[in-house]
Amino acid sequence: MTKSVVAQSYGTSEALTVVDVEVPPPASGEVLVDVKAIGVNPIDYKLYSGAFGDDPEKLPVKVGGEAAGVVAAVGAGVTEIAVGDEVIVSPGTGLYAEKVVVPVSAITPKPAGLGWEQAAGLLLVGGTAVDALDTIGVGSGDTVLIHGASGGVGALAVQLAVARGATVVGTAGAVNQDYVRNLGATPVVYGDGLEERVREVAPQGIDAALDTVGTDEAVDVSLAVVKDKTRIVTIAAFGRAQDDGFASVGGGNPASAEARLKARAALVEQAGAGHLTVTIAKTFPLIDAAQAHTELAKSHPAGKFVLIP
Repeated sequence: MTKSVVAQSYGTSEALTVVDVEVPPPASGEVLVDVKAIGVNPIDYKLYSGAFGDDPEKLPVKVGGEAAGVVAAVGAGVTEIAVGDEVIVSPGTGLYAEKVVVPVSAITPKPAGLGWEQAAGLLLVGGTAVDALDTIGVGSGDTVLIHGASGGVGALAVQLAVARGATVVGTAGAVNQDYVRNLGATPVVYGDGLEERVREVAPQGIDAALDTVGTDEAVDVSLAVVKDKTRIVTIAAFGRAQDDGFASVGGGNPASAEARLKARAALVEQAGAGHLTVTIAKTFPLIDAAQAHTELAKSHPAGKFVLIP
């Protein structure tokens, strides 16, 4: 048996319940992982919020898309991973658990120098950041505007863009200006007058923009300062992207899913070498997943939330 967190109904985080479930032995091509840390992401609570429907036939809703742990058993045909290996699991479903059985295709070896919490919080946001930056072709010499630069995806996007040789302007709240600056970006406070502040710190102009927050302000400012709409991308404002004719990534897009899978190895290598930092804002025991979701939906310190079984 293993403890697992699921949503027994649709609604708020009060729907989350800790249950005991049987853990089957891994079948052919599968791996059993003892989970050490679990990444918490906004998509986790959106799954049971009703945002994607409220079909009672799909209850209970399994939660959790990324984790890290130690291989406890392998199924037939698995040769690339062995018992005792430290690994990252992403993408996955139902990873809010002490033990999980996953396909070996979801496994990436964890570098020894990468901590459990950082490993568990790397690939979902990192893959999203790579997908978005590649979509708008961010490279050396570009000046890129990243909205939500202190968020999970934004912070990785800033670091990755800087590593590519780009100059980054990052929007964030007042309390996170130093954090964004330390990531390598020029920070600007969002809110009234944002367009003017962006133009002031980037008089040479903005070549591309990445929106991680989905607000009309972020979209409107991006459209105002970027001449070529093919170099604007959002991970959240899907309606605006369709209406205004710029790119979006994620949202069930198969091309995005493939791009994020391809990004895993390089992201893990960069993080293991210390070239990418995953800031951990707070950790919670697995049984406090509901509290983690409640706090994540509100204003909170910069960085990732992580559950510890």
